[in-house]
Amino acid sequence: MPLPFTIVMITIIGVGHVFNLAEPISFIVKHTWPDAVLVELDMGRYNALTSQGENPGPAGAEQGSAIFRQTSRYQQRLSEENGTTLGAEFLAAINTGKLEGAEIIPIDTDAMRVLDEMWSEMSLGEKMRYKWSGVSDSIGGSRKVQKVHSDFAADEDAYIEAMRKKYPTLVRKLIDERNASMAEQINRASEKYNNMVVVVGDAHVEGICRLLKDPVIRKIRLSDLMDKERMDKVRQMVWNGEETR
Repeated sequence: MPLPFTIVMITIIGVGHVFNLAEPISFIVKHTWPDAVLVELDMGRYNALTSQGENPGPAGAEQGSAIFRQTSRYQQRLSEENGTTLGAEFLAAINTGKLEGAEIIPIDTDAMRVLDEMWSEMSLGEKMRYKWSGVSDSIGGSRKVQKVHSDFAADEDAYIEAMRKKYPTLVRKLIDERNASMAEQINRASEKYNNMVVVVGDAHVEGICRLLKDPVIRKIRLSDLMDKERMDKVRQMVWNGEETR
């Protein structure tokens, strides 16, 4: 447990699971010197990812329910279109963290269970909209993903609220409830570790930060990782140990 009045530093990195982000993630983790690296993985996905080396593939894609397999395969296809593999950003954080002697902590809830619960709780109308969205996403491919990233970055709150109106169950199960669960685990870890790096999907960053205690929080967003000039500023910030709030 940290000494009284010890400042807890959290660097929270927002990623996109289908983008090639391994290098910037490794750089940030290496030069932050964390004593713990927390990743948006459940234990099953963590074990599948770390047991398959540097070419993990869609961990668990051949297991679980139809919706889990469909989601995993879709994400894997988009990852390949972007020159990476699904989970590569987490594997980079894990491997670099281990090299730095950091504790590695999976903080997500069971993905298969959450997706199954989401599907069972959706109304018929929401299921139909979700299925049609899957068809549209498959046609749009990586261009559609880039547009989603751009729209989300332009007005994050508006994008989430629009999603909430269209897919209320999806947002509740995949974002709200997981934000609460992951924030609880980060808060628990902050009682033991003073310098932590947290790697989660970019859509979780603000929701999680609102639920954290009052440590120093340095946010690095997907838009920073995806833009060379902004990433250069992040590298400088990390080198200098600067903080953001």
